[in-house]
Amino acid sequence: MSIMESMNIGSNALTAHGLRLDIHAKNIANVDTPNYVRRIPILNATEDISFHGLMNTMKNDVFGVGTLPYTQGGVIFSGCTEDPTLGDKIYRPGHPDADANGYIRASNVNAMVDMADAILAQRAYEANLALIGITKSMAQKATEIGR
Repeated sequence: MSIMESMNIGSNALTAHGLRLDIHAKNIANVDTPNYVRRIPILNATEDISFHGLMNTMKNDVFGVGTLPYTQGGVIFSGCTEDPTLGDKIYRPGHPDADANGYIRASNVNAMVDMADAILAQRAYEANLALIGITKSMAQKATEIGR
């Protein structure tokens, strides 16, 4: 893996985890908003690194028997999905969003779950930031050796 590929993986991960953190922040901000549906970020691997994917890659490389093929790795943000759980029904007959029976649907956001997910996203962001810093220092040391 080259230094630029390592930087590219770190950059893609920073983008993905930054977007993930934004979504959790929006969920937490809307914890008391009626009819708000919690959004769940979806992250996917950039390559198929499953056993089946590795075997398909290895069958094309007949002379590389016994070695794992090179996979770039990384993560990408694939969008969001809505949480299917329903919020509680609250009786508020004068509310503009109330149904015919006078009920509104509370937000289905659990602040503790989103706080925990936001902390995980923040730590992943910081880890990838450290990866970029380490890669940068490796590149600087390599240029110093070349002098």
